[in-house]
Amino acid sequence: MRITAPVAFARQQLVPIIGEFLRDYPQVRLQLDVTDRIVSLSSEGFDLAIRHSDTLPETHVALPLCDTRTLLVASPAYLNEQGIPRTPQDLAQHNCLYYPRGVESPRWRFTTSADNEQVQIRIQGSFATNNSESIRDAALQGLGIAMLPDFSAREALAAGSLQQVLPAWQPVEAFAARLWIVRPWAAQVPRAVTTFTHWLRARFDR
Repeated sequence: MRITAPVAFARQQLVPIIGEFLRDYPQVRLQLDVTDRIVSLSSEGFDLAIRHSDTLPETHVALPLCDTRTLLVASPAYLNEQGIPRTPQDLAQHNCLYYPRGVESPRWRFTTSADNEQVQIRIQGSFATNNSESIRDAALQGLGIAMLPDFSAREALAAGSLQQVLPAWQPVEAFAARLWIVRPWAAQVPRAVTTFTHWLRARFDR
């Protein structure tokens, strides 16, 4: 069975539990392609994909895996040195580590659950990259404040090497709100694909 998954999710969430699946189902042979590229499942010979996206191909079967959140984080060292922002507007005075979106000037948008207030802030920073693990690693080095999907930040937050910033404000339209299991439509689905899909959804439903 060939599957593909985003780099951060694969390394931090999927690979650590793959051994459990393979011990439960020793007859399965699994090949994992770790990439942030959106691959063509049919033409490249993949049985399924894990996708972190709000737009999915209509010609494929997509099953929800789990919801995700976007978090603003920084290292304790950075916050001790530069101060803790209290409002989104304060971010304009900080070094922000961001995911580039074309040639547009980087902006972060936030909303609050309390009153649905929305704000948009133009940010600036010394480092931008299209890989969330690289942004996380830069934040761990104390370079600035980073916006990350929760699965990229979870381990560092639990260890205390990163801490959440502006927890009352929810980033908007930064990353997708859900992870999906996606497979090409087929009249007959291989048993290994069905088994892995059910197992993985149950594992993330715990």
